[in-house]
Amino acid sequence: MALVYLNELEYLEDDFNGMLDFDEFDDDNFGFDMNGHFQEDIHAELLDYFDNPERQQNDTSSTEYRNGKDIQGIPWERFNYTRDDFRAMRLNRYQNFESLSIPREGLEKEWKKIEKGSMFYDFQFNTRLAKTSIVHFQLRNLLWATSKHDVYMVHNYSIMHWSPLLQGCDELLNASGPVVPTQKSYGSSTLNRVQMCTMAVKDDLLVAGGFRGELICKYLNQPGAIFCTKLTEDDNAITNSVDVAQSPSGAVRVICGNNDCFVRVLDAEKFSLLNRFPFSWSVNSTSFSPDGKLLAVLGDSTDCLIADPQSGKVVSTLKGHLDYSFSCAWHPAGHILATGNQDTTCRLWDTRYLSESLAVLKGNMGAIRCIKFSSDGNFMAMAEAADYVHVYDAKAGYSAAQETDFFGEISGISFSPDCESLFVGIADRTYGSLVEFNRRHEYSYLDSYF
Repeated sequence: MALVYLNELEYLEDDFNGMLDFDEFDDDNFGFDMNGHFQEDIHAELLDYFDNPERQQNDTSSTEYRNGKDIQGIPWERFNYTRDDFRAMRLNRYQNFESLSIPREGLEKEWKKIEKGSMFYDFQFNTRLAKTSIVHFQLRNLLWATSKHDVYMVHNYSIMHWSPLLQGCDELLNASGPVVPTQKSYGSSTLNRVQMCTMAVKDDLLVAGGFRGELICKYLNQPGAIFCTKLTEDDNAITNSVDVAQSPSGAVRVICGNNDCFVRVLDAEKFSLLNRFPFSWSVNSTSFSPDGKLLAVLGDSTDCLIADPQSGKVVSTLKGHLDYSFSCAWHPAGHILATGNQDTTCRLWDTRYLSESLAVLKGNMGAIRCIKFSSDGNFMAMAEAADYVHVYDAKAGYSAAQETDFFGEISGISFSPDCESLFVGIADRTYGSLVEFNRRHEYSYLDSYF
């Protein structure tokens, strides 16, 4: 991955409640500069509007949205530009980060034709009480829902829990100081000041990866962290990816992909290291297939790999992307793998026919940095680095999609396990928030009520 450290990540400014300062991003020539892409009058008025203590919790309900209020509470009526004007400006000026300057000519011929305008999930609520932050701009798995009432996210040095039911946010783990493991395990050690840049949650186990190669494991129903370790002492040691999955035997595994070019597999009971697989490039994303028999490995290469999770041996090489990949997800049925890339596409691969990708889905502005399937397999959500989230109808062959746009970097997306909710994290110092969408059901009492 790109060696952009954001001034060693010491960007957590108290005056902005620790929200990410996009001026830091602009210094590294990627994404967008909040000051440059807003006209000065719009930017100044936005800061004045949202920094007013009376407007700090400027949330938006579904009723307010239907009555014309902006999803993020941005008061467009106060400005000389409409939302559509600013959207056009953003699309024109946004600079997507590329690691490889490979010509994109001809790529459009592969794009799947999509019927946009579907409505699978209705906007429910936007809250500024729950905020997320981004440590490394290329890593966006920082939001997970374990139910439609429980959402976990990274904010500064903390793991936060948001309850849509109670409309409250509380701190689950604070890593700004020493993090002491509660279980004595081989390799476990106290960590200090961990900047968490990736996260995964499955059932009651939460796993977070740190900017300097750290790994923290925590049970949601227990205080503190049960296991902590430094996976590597490599100077370029970022833990880019973590995953929690079951092996074919049913044992739970923790899988880590690091910038030191290794994939590590740990037992989730004693947290002992089971396997350590080397690759020829930094590993940015890893994921076990639902049956635990295949391991997807993506990173600083145009190729995506499928490996044997027992030996680490590569069994298939997926070719087609033009840049580095940072996200992947398996369809629950296990035959389809989705890969997200900085070439602004998501490719779908059928593991039974791997000579070419099944489909190529195109983003609007930037890299595809987060992909999630709903647990029933009916939908796939795809988030760009900023502004856009796309939800595809998997049952319809990904030919129909719902497209929702915001303004701000997207820290993560997550379906609730029952598929009833979709959550989106927007990391922005001015109007960062958590957005909730609810599944639309035809002829349901909810439709008649609203």
